Amino acid sequence: MNTKQTYALIGNSPAFRQLLNTAQLVAATRASVMISGESGCGKENLARHLHLHSPLANKPFIAVNCANLPENLVESELFGHRRGAFSNAMNDRDGLVRTAHNGTLFLDEIGELPLTAQAKLLRFLENGEILPLGCDRPVQVNVRVIAATNCDLEQMVKAGRFRADLFYRLQVVPMDVPPLRERVGDIALLTEHFVKLAAAKHDLPLISFSPEALRVLRDYPWPGNIRELKNLCERLTILCNGQREPLGADNLPLNLREKKMAMASKASLSLEKNERDMILHALEQCKGNRTHAAKMLGITRYTLLYRIKKHFPSEAGLPAGMAA
Repeated sequence: MNTKQTYALIGNSPAFRQLLNTAQLVAATRASVMISGESGCGKENLARHLHLHSPLANKPFIAVNCANLPENLVESELFGHRRGAFSNAMNDRDGLVRTAHNGTLFLDEIGELPLTAQAKLLRFLENGEILPLGCDRPVQVNVRVIAATNCDLEQMVKAGRFRADLFYRLQVVPMDVPPLRERVGDIALLTEHFVKLAAAKHDLPLISFSPEALRVLRDYPWPGNIRELKNLCERLTILCNGQREPLGADNLPLNLREKKMAMASKASLSLEKNERDMILHALEQCKGNRTHAAKMLGITRYTLLYRIKKHFPSEAGLPAGMAA
């Protein structure tokens, strides 16, 4: 499976179609993009898709998780340094921005970037120059920047934890990735795609899901979003290797089935209440005459007596005058 297929944007739900349309327009440009969305919803996948469908597709794609950058080395990691610029700087380092030259730099969790590094990133975005630590002359670098966050950057700007000028400079094109729970119609397409990826990765046969199993997957809220579904498909591909029949609900993890069982239990309780209310109404209309009430409900007198015993043990709860 080629790289473009691996990072394809899969889905036809209304919540996802708008994102696909925007991606098609943006990919052909070099505009800065700000991707927002919950953790695990596929922000990096979208960034890679934009890169692979852009004129920079054959150039570097450098992904940086800003939350994982050591605070005391952020500037060095991003913009590089020269030997002797600080203690332990034993060799020259280009930095990740320069490594992405002529390609795409993806800055994930951009909200975690310290304010000092934010200032240097803003200068780079404005003039295309970086100044590695220990250098006295700037270096010109040509990079497209795509940033991503699961935070509310506008609130961070108001709180003084993120530069407003950098926020607006990065957000030339904002793109919001919907969570999986808002893309229920895409579950079948996504599982098919992830199963193919897992089977190719591990050289295993394809698995499939029964309609019952797909209903369970659609009812689950997916707190881990796309990442959780992808991991599930890979796990089931490995653990159910050799199973020729489509996977049923019993093959799915208990935490997924519990949601379905809870919904079924709730529905059952609702039906029970409706039946109880109908019996009471019929008895009231027929002034407690059970033969007439049974006819009104379209059931036999024996069935009505069985239902009364079920819903009103020892006839407790029946209105006065309706007990046998």
